[in-house]
Amino acid sequence: RGRLIKDVQVAQNAKAGKALALSIDLRLQYLAHRELRNALLEFGAKAGSLVMVDVRTGEVLAMVNQPTYNPNNRRNLQPAAMRNRAMIDVFEPGSTMKPFSMSAALESGRWKSSDTVDVYPGTLQIGKYTIRDVSRSSGPLSLTDILIKSSNVGMSKIAFDIGGQSIYEVMQQVGLGQDTGLGFPGERVGNLPNYREWRKAETATLSYGYGLSVTAVQLAHAYSVLANNGRSTNLSLARVDRKPDSVQVIPENIAVVIQGMLQQVIEASGGVYRAKVPGYHVAGKSGTARKVSVGSRGYRDNAYRSLFAGFGPVSDPRIAVAIVIDEPSQGGYYGGLVSAPVFGKVMAGALRLMNIAPDNLPPAEPVKVETAAVDPLKGGRI
Repeated sequence: RGRLIKDVQVAQNAKAGKALALSIDLRLQYLAHRELRNALLEFGAKAGSLVMVDVRTGEVLAMVNQPTYNPNNRRNLQPAAMRNRAMIDVFEPGSTMKPFSMSAALESGRWKSSDTVDVYPGTLQIGKYTIRDVSRSSGPLSLTDILIKSSNVGMSKIAFDIGGQSIYEVMQQVGLGQDTGLGFPGERVGNLPNYREWRKAETATLSYGYGLSVTAVQLAHAYSVLANNGRSTNLSLARVDRKPDSVQVIPENIAVVIQGMLQQVIEASGGVYRAKVPGYHVAGKSGTARKVSVGSRGYRDNAYRSLFAGFGPVSDPRIAVAIVIDEPSQGGYYGGLVSAPVFGKVMAGALRLMNIAPDNLPPAEPVKVETAAVDPLKGGRI
């Protein structure tokens, strides 16, 4: 009847819209899809996820899940294949958390990168629990060697000295146990426990990546913080047209030291050589986590997740990648065996596709040029 219900005034003048595009790079998405699928077939794994992040802008360049489906052909569609595992499935990240525990140790001021820890005899008893090292290292290990050997005993002893709260704070600062802000429906935030009293068992397990749960996206973001010299940038599934703001959450000098340590994890003798990228220095850490038993306490027998997270090139990090492969059943299950080769192949292709200059080329050999002698009187060659 023409009655005025409410006079809605202009709150903000309209402005021309901008182009909206996903941050996903189709070339990198295909590359990641192919290599992850090949790894699942080779190792007989149930499922897998891979997330690639632009370190500078926070853009998600690739997000791949296996098994997947073809939206153009829904005949054999399985509902489980429609789950975006990278953002919905949570898992214990295992040894991929050790660089953040090491960062907390260096930040405390109680530890220096040159310090050593005695890990003999490769086991550590806490009440009725026994912490074991797979590598069975004997004698003192430097902080870098603890990451290279992935020593649970060495990491636990450092954690007892600095306390579980300091490790918790670093993990919280890099975004673990928190919403990523991507706004994806059903995205999980995981779980980062905090205790009033940090007992030895909780402190040790957190230091080497148990007792918390994360998603593949959170793991990729955490490593992008290390790669970005300790600065945290919000993730985005839409293309970013300007460099976003970042927050310094880890001191830059400590982040640079951790970058060097993670480079040695791949390049040092006894390191994860399967993750190497020809022509580039890259950095990363493998992890192998037992799967929790559903419906009962404890872990399942012979059920593992193989993990690898890293970034490159080390001289000027541009790309961070996290890989999760669920229950490999043939040929091995360690992260350095199953997931590391996927990282190496995907990172090699991505760095070349993005035209990022190599930083590990062999020195050019001098070329000898033979010159003919000239007779100055006759003007001809001798």
